[in-house]
Amino acid sequence: MEEASVSIRLNPFKGLDGPAGTPVPWSPYGRILAERPVFTLDPLFHAGCYYVQDSSAMFVGYVFRRILQTLRCPPVTPCTPSRGMAGYSLSRTGAHAHHLEGTSAIRVLDLCAAPGGKTTDLAASLREQCGDDFLLVANEVMKARVGVLDDNVARWGDPNVVVTSVDPAAFAQLRGYFDIIVADVPCSGEGMFRKDPRAREEWSPEVVDLCAARQKRILADVWPALREGGWLLYSTCTYEAAENDDNLAWAAAELGGEILAPEAEFEDFGVRRTPHGHLLEAGVVPGEGQWAGALRKTAPQPAAKKADLGVLHPLRPGGLRKGELKGKDFVPDADYALSILFDRNDYCCVDVDRQTALRFLHRDALVLQQAVPGYNAVTYLGHPLGFVKNIGNRCNNLLPKGRRILMNV
Repeated sequence: MEEASVSIRLNPFKGLDGPAGTPVPWSPYGRILAERPVFTLDPLFHAGCYYVQDSSAMFVGYVFRRILQTLRCPPVTPCTPSRGMAGYSLSRTGAHAHHLEGTSAIRVLDLCAAPGGKTTDLAASLREQCGDDFLLVANEVMKARVGVLDDNVARWGDPNVVVTSVDPAAFAQLRGYFDIIVADVPCSGEGMFRKDPRAREEWSPEVVDLCAARQKRILADVWPALREGGWLLYSTCTYEAAENDDNLAWAAAELGGEILAPEAEFEDFGVRRTPHGHLLEAGVVPGEGQWAGALRKTAPQPAAKKADLGVLHPLRPGGLRKGELKGKDFVPDADYALSILFDRNDYCCVDVDRQTALRFLHRDALVLQQAVPGYNAVTYLGHPLGFVKNIGNRCNNLLPKGRRILMNV
């Protein structure tokens, strides 16, 4: 069986630095690599300059951008990207993303978000199209997976992303709140057979039936949170019609929606149209299996009530958090260094070589001759990685323990 390909998606707001590769036809920042590097030992990965994502999964981002163009946010004029700097002009620097109620901001829910590939793709597309006028809620119900999602959102660095961990039914209280809901639902996993032998072992017709029923429940539970005229983007990593076309047709008929007709644009690259969506098959396209389709909600929607995202108890509430006062010290927040809104005038930035960067990411104490007394930002090729505190004879490492590289550097 042919080996799975390796692909990444560059962060357009961190200078487009990262491994070189062949472009992914449906993703402007996607790259298919000739071989798999050791991503753990690349400081640019830890700086959030790119995300490792299957090229087929990036097709969901393409459908999302197609939907986004139908909504009300105007395009943003890009600035000239510079190494280590955001590639686009950014307006608000201190507002919290969950305080956007009552504005014209686009509101998006990524319902089953871990580990964060689609979330970071959506965030980049939203910021590119809408500037700062958007809110993206990334939800993962599985507690064991939400920590990985939160770390990946932190590395990507967009302050307009909120991370939650609740059952899909909890969003029903935000009646008519979201313009787009992306539901990459749990499925029977046929599209992962090449990559994951366990997926082959666990598959059965009974599992397909179970997944199809669960997917219907998820869609019905979250449906009230989608406004009338809003869009549902539905995707799986299986080839089963019962979980794909049939479920989207069920949602259109039973919940009230109009299906977006699939396009033929990428048929030359192996993307096949199905009755209601697009199918990418492992072995036909470079990546793994993926299906994606969308519908616009036509069912009448009761008047939306004023929404309070606080009731969802966000793990990451959004907004730009620079740090907190502890005693006489203002201690920088580790995630501030990774933010696309990081201000280099706030701290002395000490640019280090690759080995020193890896030692920082290993959470070693460092001696940095260029560091000033107190807090300094450690950068690699101009990209911030985090903070140290220079106490004279050494620098204490402020990288969060849970993000340290465990392998030998």
